[in-house]
Amino acid sequence: MTRHADVRAALTDPAFQVPAVDTGPPGTLAWLRATVSRFSPPRRHAERRAVAVSALAGLDPDDLRQDAARLTVAVLDRAGDRVDVMRELARPVPLRALADRLGFADPAAAGTAVAVVAAAYHPGVDPALTARADRAVTALLALAPQGPPEVRANLIGLLVQACDATAGLIGAATHHLLPPAAPRPPATARTADLLAEVLRLDPPVRATRRVTVHEVRLGGQDLPAGSLVLLRFDAANRDPQAFTEPAAFQPGRPGAGLLTFGTGERGCPGDRHALALASGVLDVLRERCRRDPTPCATSRTRPCGYRRVWR
Repeated sequence: MTRHADVRAALTDPAFQVPAVDTGPPGTLAWLRATVSRFSPPRRHAERRAVAVSALAGLDPDDLRQDAARLTVAVLDRAGDRVDVMRELARPVPLRALADRLGFADPAAAGTAVAVVAAAYHPGVDPALTARADRAVTALLALAPQGPPEVRANLIGLLVQACDATAGLIGAATHHLLPPAAPRPPATARTADLLAEVLRLDPPVRATRRVTVHEVRLGGQDLPAGSLVLLRFDAANRDPQAFTEPAAFQPGRPGAGLLTFGTGERGCPGDRHALALASGVLDVLRERCRRDPTPCATSRTRPCGYRRVWR
């Protein structure tokens, strides 16, 4: 599904549910995946989501933004004249800041373990990655605050969900926001408005899946029970029926609402926190860095480094 109205309808209609996942022995990746609210069946979802909502309710997004900014400044102060944003900032900084506020012992070690889990989080990955992720889950449980296993699993789930998504948002934003990106957004534009437009045009999570639990009609199609449906955020966020001039980069634009964080009862509970973490990193980068056009070592065409600009 690619139309904004259809994707929103599927996200809010109980006829469309998250596909079931298999569980495994306690402390393994399969157990974690089956225990977090994101993959939980309807009968368990609300109580598990409440764990995440409660944990996030105690975190002030502005504190997270300041923590991320402080950590970013520290990285830049230690760096030479060039910094790899993805490796040195986008991946470790948000995880470290969030793990610290959630009460994980050794937030840096927790962030490293989360990255291993995130690489194998979705079903169907290489068994070697799964074995590494099993060990990382064990490490994270040892670092997590004391509490029932299901509560600790959902705290770990918050970090895992923040891992690639927040890093992807920061990475995409640097290509849109830092010079010599063209067209360059207004220097006076708020980082929050700039991020919202990056989320629309270049979402770090491009799609999600649902399965129909009974026959339903959507987008002019009759879908039998058990139909697997791919909901495309990237296409829905460019739907001309929802956004005027959908291909243009226009911070602060009005619109029908972003779908990148989902919506309905399974919408991301940490959207404000993710944006705060990204803002903390990007506020510092906008002030102190410019893009280095030299290709990244892992890509012959795409630059990944940013030069420091002393002010």
